[in-house]
Formats: sequence, C-alpha cells, structure tokens
Amino acid sequence: MSDWDDYRLILALARAGTLRAAALELGLTHTTVSRRLAVLQDSRGAVFEKRPEGYVPTPLGSALIDVAENMEGLALAGARYQRASDKDLAGVVTLSLPEAIAQYLLLEDLLDFAQSYPEIELRVQTSYRFVDLDRSEADVVVRGAFQPPDHLVGRRLYPNCVAYYANREYLETTPRDQLCWIAPGPEARMPGWLENSPFPEIPIAISIDDITARHRALVKGLGLSRGACFMADPEPGLVRLGDAPPEAQQDIWVLTHPDLRYTPRIRLVMDHVASAMTKKRGLVLGELPQAFAEL
Repeated sequence: MSDWDDYRLILALARAGTLRAAALELGLTHTTVSRRLAVLQDSRGAVFEKRPEGYVPTPLGSALIDVAENMEGLALAGARYQRASDKDLAGVVTLSLPEAIAQYLLLEDLLDFAQSYPEIELRVQTSYRFVDLDRSEADVVVRGAFQPPDHLVGRRLYPNCVAYYANREYLETTPRDQLCWIAPGPEARMPGWLENSPFPEIPIAISIDDITARHRALVKGLGLSRGACFMADPEPGLVRLGDAPPEAQQDIWVLTHPDLRYTPRIRLVMDHVASAMTKKRGLVLGELPQAFAEL
C-alpha cells in the first residue's frame, strides 16, 4: 500500500472509531469515507471489523496503524524542519495560551508585539488543553503544568497562585447562613478545596467550569469563590478571605518544540511573552497589596 491517503484514512478511523467522525477529521463526506474504506478492504484485505461499538482494527489493521503513525510522524517532522529552516522574521507564529492569561495578563503585551513586529503574523489561540506541539497544533504554548512533556523546550516561570475571595458588599450584607460558594466543576476541585476554606460549612450553590465565568460571578457578588490572584486582586470590589497565604498551583511554562527553538520569529514570541510574564510575577503570586475581609 503506497497511497498516503489510505494511511490517513486508517489513522482517522482508528482514532475516531466511526465513519462519521473519521469523515469530520478528514474533511470528507461520510459517503466518500465509506467508499474509500470499501475499496481499501477489497484490495488490501480486512483492515477493520465493524462491531456495535464501532470499527475495530484487525491484526493487519493494527500493523498498518503502526506504519501510518510512523509515516505521520515523519511528515510532521518534515513540516517542522521546513519551518525551522526559515530564518526570515516574516511569517506566521501560532501562540496557544489559556483564555484567562490572554485576557487578564497578556492582551496588551500581545498587541504591543504585533505593532512592534508587523512582519510577523501572530495567531493567538485560547485553550486550556495542552495542545500537541508534535502535531504542529501551535508553535508556542503557555500553560500551567506540574511537569510538561520532557522533550519540549522553553522556560518555567513561576506558579499560578490562588486564594479565596468575596465581593465586599455581598459579604457585608448577606447573613452568614445565606452565603454560598461558586465552585469549579467537580473534576477541577483540588483536594480540600472546601474543607480548607474560611467557610467550610457554607454550601456550594453552583459549579462553573469556565474560570472567566466563575470570576465574573464572583465580581458580581453572586457568591464566594476561590480564584487566581492575578484575576481577583486587581478588582477593587473584591476582598481576600482569611489570612492564609495564596496557594501555589501548577507552574506556568512557555514552551516550543525543540525543532523550532532557533527559528527567529518563534524565539522573538517566546522571549516577548516570557518577559511580559516576568514583569507580572508579583501579581500572579498574589504578592500585591490586597484588602482582607474581617471574618
């Protein structure tokens, strides 16, 4: 089998499990994928078995999946080498970072970079998922992580710190037995999130997965919450609960793929982001002056 499109089909179906999902991944119609799979199996033998749970690779299919993954890795590496060999500053750099960091920490700095280097097209993607740099989903990534993938290169900055907060007016005007918590989703709650809070007896009224929506609910005085210091401390209407120091979470990293580390425009973006984040160290660590509530 020499057609790379056949191997792409095998990979897509192996990863997706259904013809419809594979078609979406490949940007093809369901009918086209079904027809190509039939031709493939007629000419090469049984590569997949159709079962109630989806398409499952046969032993031949498993062997071809290994080959396809190797071919995909070589193709991705070739694309990275091509980008890395481009020493011209002009070009595209894709930066992936969490939406909260983009909005509350780096928005002005990113616009400043775009104005300073108009020949570089900076494409900013906001996501909390650790995008796959091996697959060129981005060129530079800013993420919180206890330990990022070992092969990536870049800089560890400092931990993201969180504390407990309340809207001052909400805290002062709401009877204690009517206070409530705005919590992260259950899967995002750190052990002891509620038990170690200044108000462990207060119920959780609502869980909000999105950190920005949760922060806005806190600012509006809809409940108590734990939030990132860099988001909450600058808000004049918020006060910190308790006298415990902010709690360190995952370290913040600025990373790229090792194949791209010496590409000038990627190096410029990494240095600019790292420099901007370094200047905001005290804000992220919760070291700036902040009003405290009297409990």
